[in-house]
Amino acid sequence: MSEDLKRLNKYLSEAGYCSRRAADRLIEAGRVTINDVVPEMGTKVASEDVVKVDGEIIGERKQDFVYLAFNKPIGIVCTTDTRVEKDNIIDYINYPKRIFPIGRLDKPSEGLILLTDDGDIVNKILRASNNHEKEYIVTVDQPISQTFIERMAGGIYLEELDKHTNKCEVKKIDKFTFSIILTQGLNRQIRRMCEYCNYEVQALKRIRIMNIKLDIPVGKHRELTKAEFKTLNELISDSTKTYEAKQNYTTRKNRR
Repeated sequence: MSEDLKRLNKYLSEAGYCSRRAADRLIEAGRVTINDVVPEMGTKVASEDVVKVDGEIIGERKQDFVYLAFNKPIGIVCTTDTRVEKDNIIDYINYPKRIFPIGRLDKPSEGLILLTDDGDIVNKILRASNNHEKEYIVTVDQPISQTFIERMAGGIYLEELDKHTNKCEVKKIDKFTFSIILTQGLNRQIRRMCEYCNYEVQALKRIRIMNIKLDIPVGKHRELTKAEFKTLNELISDSTKTYEAKQNYTTRKNRR
């Protein structure tokens, strides 16, 4: 019997409901039940158990995973909590299956964000800090100096987060615009770094996540190509679950 047990957050993730991190928040908020009982964090689920979120039964996956690239408009919030945030990414895309964003992009920012219903690949991408490059184009409120470029690239201590930013690649594009490639995902990282240097961000667009480039109009989404997905998995591959997801996706694409 013990072999059939699965951690509740993993169950919700593999069912395509949300990521494990989001599942932990749901469990902590008391929105998840097992056999109509609110469980403790870390509870395991057996195959015969009935799991619900907000009263909705969550069953085991019967379909292939979805992997989307989306060009998020300014003003859209990267949350799956459609009850609280009316300008949420889920309602905006209105995809026919339940999906959730991989990471976040600030409300006043625009650009590339990935969405899926594969909780395992979410965890792999968010953990793959060494290879998880994210590239941005940023416009600021005053002329960009060489000192600014060097300070941004060299790493900055963000007191409010009590963290140092990693060294990164920063290039000046024109008088007010620069590009920056990060391998961290600190809260409002670029805006905080600019504020530290006495600059204010006027516009921020993400144009690349790892090997996936932004190539669609604002507000539009598309499926990842077979080649994109293959390379993405090579960058994060060290788990059976990721490999199995790749196989399922490749098979589905080949049937088209």
